[in-house]
Amino acid sequence: ACSSLLQAARGYARPVTRKRKDIPSHLDDLPPTMLKKDYANLPIMNSMDDVVKRVLSLEMASQKEKMKVKTQQLVEKVRRSPNDNGSFEVQGKLKKGRILIRTLEEHLQRHPKDKRNRRCMLMDVDRRRKLLGYLRRVNYNTFESTCKQLDIQYSPPQPYARHVTKRWLVKKALCIKVYQETKKLKAAKRLKQRREWQARARAARK
Repeated sequence: ACSSLLQAARGYARPVTRKRKDIPSHLDDLPPTMLKKDYANLPIMNSMDDVVKRVLSLEMASQKEKMKVKTQQLVEKVRRSPNDNGSFEVQGKLKKGRILIRTLEEHLQRHPKDKRNRRCMLMDVDRRRKLLGYLRRVNYNTFESTCKQLDIQYSPPQPYARHVTKRWLVKKALCIKVYQETKKLKAAKRLKQRREWQARARAARK
């Protein structure tokens, strides 16, 4: 018979089963009967068997295939015309960034200690903010409609403010002094070269 201390140790070492959070995905609104992107527009699919359609549908698809279909739906939302393939909204990374950011948000809700993916998500958010800022400067109406269609909330970046310290002021003054001295040396060197060129030109004329 095992001692009570050994039984307590075994019970403590037993792995604890935790329930996973049931987090809704942004890909759940895709119907499972929808075909994959590569097979959706093929005319031969109308004459295929139901079993084949089920295999080629989103029910048996991976997350990558579902993201392709989701991206195509977002392109159809922001497209200016049926034949629009060259506008900034269609070719840019806004739609792809939106899907990747939502996917990483759901992943971090399940795994909050994943620092690498958190860093990737923050980098994607900054990249999307830069693209939206460019679109806002170029065409504000398109910027508003794109944010509304893609369900994106744009927040302009905060102005950069540095904490001024005595060490930073001394370093800045030294950098300015070195820059001015270097500028004087380059000016003297340019003046010397110019005088040499003028002297050679005079000698060539004579």
